Amino acid sequence: MTVIYQKVALIGLGLIASSMAHAMRAKGLAGQIVGHAKSAETRAVALEIGLCDHVYATAAEAVAGADLVVLAVPVGAMAAIAAEIGPHLAAGATVTDVGSVKQAVIAAVQPHIPNGVHFIPGHPMAGTEYSGPRAGFATLFDNRWWLLTPAAEVDAQALDRLRQLLQAMGAKVDTMDPAHHDLVLAVVSHTPHLIAYTMVGVADHLAQVSNSEVIQYSATGFRDFTRIAASDPTMWRDVFLTNKDAVLDILGRFAEELFVLQRAIRMGDGDHLFDYFTRTRAIRRGIIEAGQDTSAPDFGRVGASKKTDA
Repeated sequence: MTVIYQKVALIGLGLIASSMAHAMRAKGLAGQIVGHAKSAETRAVALEIGLCDHVYATAAEAVAGADLVVLAVPVGAMAAIAAEIGPHLAAGATVTDVGSVKQAVIAAVQPHIPNGVHFIPGHPMAGTEYSGPRAGFATLFDNRWWLLTPAAEVDAQALDRLRQLLQAMGAKVDTMDPAHHDLVLAVVSHTPHLIAYTMVGVADHLAQVSNSEVIQYSATGFRDFTRIAASDPTMWRDVFLTNKDAVLDILGRFAEELFVLQRAIRMGDGDHLFDYFTRTRAIRRGIIEAGQDTSAPDFGRVGASKKTDA
């Protein structure tokens, strides 16, 4: 591989940014990688493990001279970070982000991007339930989708250059309208996370089931709920607050589906349940056929590393 960006500035040094750093280093895609994190402890860890060549106490210092800036902070922090770095961005630089909501990020960041700097919002469809600078690994993006939601007037060369980087890190890249992105993510990620948090909360409040039983016998469907519900609480708080319209829409549809299933169970309508489960099982097979999960026993978790998607 050849160097695609001479200086990459990672603003926020959690799972996604650290995985990007590992992937870029493994394939020689960046001349220099620098970073910024709000926490002094995180900055120290990033230096200790060699995640960045330099780590700065402020985002403004980190972006100076960078030809690629990656905003990898919670969605709720995007506006303040963008306001800080705006005056310090180099002419011709590209700014992207990794937030799982796009309309809110665009509204927060775009006003602070100066003329001559290219803003290309993005979202890697990859993750684990782990967080922090030690959580990253170079293969996180292999065969995973990275969605970009550029404006119609985006510079074609800047878009192509970013696409080259993401593909070189192992991702499959597609472009999407920001509003459509937020609706799609409400279906495939945001609402499932909310349901997982809710189910774990229900178990926590159910007096007839002790905590020890929940933990001891969780090697069933509940285990998967707890894995999802272990995700970073700050990130998910911001996701639900900034994508609330799409999430509430999908939650309404979910409630309607749930009511139909409740009625089928109450009425003993086994045919309806069987047909419903058959249709939904086909979606699972489609996900495996698309290469977005494995059909290995126990969903590939036995002996697996922490590469499970969130």
